Amino acid sequence: MKIGGYDLYSIETSRFGLDGGAMFGIIPKLLWEKEAPADDKNRIHMVTRSLLLVGHDRKIIVDTGNGDKWEDKFKTMYDIDTESVNLDSSLAKYGFTPEEITDVFCTHLHFDHAGGNTKIENETIVPTFPNATYWVSRENWKLANHPSQKDSGSFMEMDWKVLTENGMTQIVDGNEPFIDGIDTYLTYGHTSGLMHPVITDSTNIVFFGSDLIPLVAHIPVPWVMAYDIQPVVTVQEKQALLPKMAEENWILFLEHDPKIQACTIHQDGKHFKMKDAVVINELRKE
Repeated sequence: MKIGGYDLYSIETSRFGLDGGAMFGIIPKLLWEKEAPADDKNRIHMVTRSLLLVGHDRKIIVDTGNGDKWEDKFKTMYDIDTESVNLDSSLAKYGFTPEEITDVFCTHLHFDHAGGNTKIENETIVPTFPNATYWVSRENWKLANHPSQKDSGSFMEMDWKVLTENGMTQIVDGNEPFIDGIDTYLTYGHTSGLMHPVITDSTNIVFFGSDLIPLVAHIPVPWVMAYDIQPVVTVQEKQALLPKMAEENWILFLEHDPKIQACTIHQDGKHFKMKDAVVINELRKE
């Protein structure tokens, strides 16, 4: 897919699982399990899916997934699999290497979105993308470095400390574009200053859903996560965005859905739902 001067690639970086109750908040399990079946530990199957944009003399990756710095107990807890699919192998599938990446667009710094920012090499944490600038919104940067008790477990300093020490981070307000051909849209329900990239041309709009709409099942307005720091704000943000997305036939890129890379949306009665699945590029074969 090519939009706005960029070639788009869907880059799966890991498979993992999170508690279904936490992922769907007040929605009863009887309902959410029809959309996302749970395992014997109540975890639903998800992926971390990055978006690679190649064009305008840049190679930009949006979010970097869980990474591979995990201790065994946490890999077991979150069922993290970076063996069958990972960042390096997914980039290589399309002929790219981490060294070629010029920019890392961090929607926010939760571990399942920024974990691949850094890696362990010779028992030392180093940047995964040694030649890249890492972009983070100011509000999320402040929260990540001074989190509340509710979300302190979602941030891990090892995902960005070495980047700061090496002068590789750029902190932006997120209200104005800072990379050619990419607009930004801020949301606050899931976490403060979550920065969504929006790629447009004369015929298409791609909106990177991040954790505002992580799965197809989260498209309906009231289906929000217990992880959200302000779930009522998430509902309000979806109420504002979804009618526009449906009316203008936006493509919603899904960061965590295990089957659907992206989709369009329509209104079915009082609820918004997936209209058509959109393939950014061919899914990795099982």
